[in-house]
Amino acid sequence: MNPKKLKQLKKRVKKQAGAPYIQQLMKYRDLFKDDPQILVLINNVLESDRLLAAGLAPQQLPVLEIPDDFQDHLFERINQQYAMGDPAGDAAWNQLSAALPKVDQLLRNFRDYIEDQYGMWAYISAPFLKDLADFIGSAPVLEVMAGNGYISKGLKRLHPGQPIYTTDSKDWTHETGNQTGRHPVTTIEALDAVSAFNKYAATIKYVIMAWSPDKLTIDWDLLQAMRQSPYDIPLIVIGEKYGATGSKQFWDHANYQDNEAVTKLNAHFRPFDLIHDHVYVIR
Repeated sequence: MNPKKLKQLKKRVKKQAGAPYIQQLMKYRDLFKDDPQILVLINNVLESDRLLAAGLAPQQLPVLEIPDDFQDHLFERINQQYAMGDPAGDAAWNQLSAALPKVDQLLRNFRDYIEDQYGMWAYISAPFLKDLADFIGSAPVLEVMAGNGYISKGLKRLHPGQPIYTTDSKDWTHETGNQTGRHPVTTIEALDAVSAFNKYAATIKYVIMAWSPDKLTIDWDLLQAMRQSPYDIPLIVIGEKYGATGSKQFWDHANYQDNEAVTKLNAHFRPFDLIHDHVYVIR
């Protein structure tokens, strides 16, 4: 991802003025109560927030963008609702059309909101967790760079008793305002990715890595360590190739698996904003 695009994505939520993010969305949900195209988007975000606040995996999201033709639908609805020349119709149109850019911005800001509020960078939905659990079965798993541990917690719910080693260097906790690692949802061992792999390589069948930090070579260091080990262990990666995650060295040298099982892993992992992350299986 080019620096300009990433900068635009990362400055969004903190630039929002007025009431907190969720309160603003609830206000616009009431305002657009007669417009299902907007309601469904806002309600998806509010439900995801409710589940995350309860410590549960959220649902899959639609693309959080207002349709290009929505303003035409809005104009048509208001014309049908109010008589020609009715000042109430003009007032409704002015209020709703003026609110549209604000709603659109809030929807596009959802990823930044969950990063700031929950320390969740890769959006880990319940349907995706089920696909991931089906892929790995009950085999022992190592999660590196686990952040707050959403993936590990989700897998433990689906396969109680499965050996899951959840690790993170916890360097994020030193960054002011960053919630990653500050509110873990499961027990997390303080190990960097390479140290974690070296410790558990003999006992695991898969390694999971979600959203390795952009431009840092931690992912490439891990992949080299895995290739140098005597164990043939697949690396399940969630990230945006040559984009918002990981290093160029890693994406350049990864050997990507392409089969039906990998396709199924992505069945419920779909972009909902400008980030186009994906699930890869790499050796």
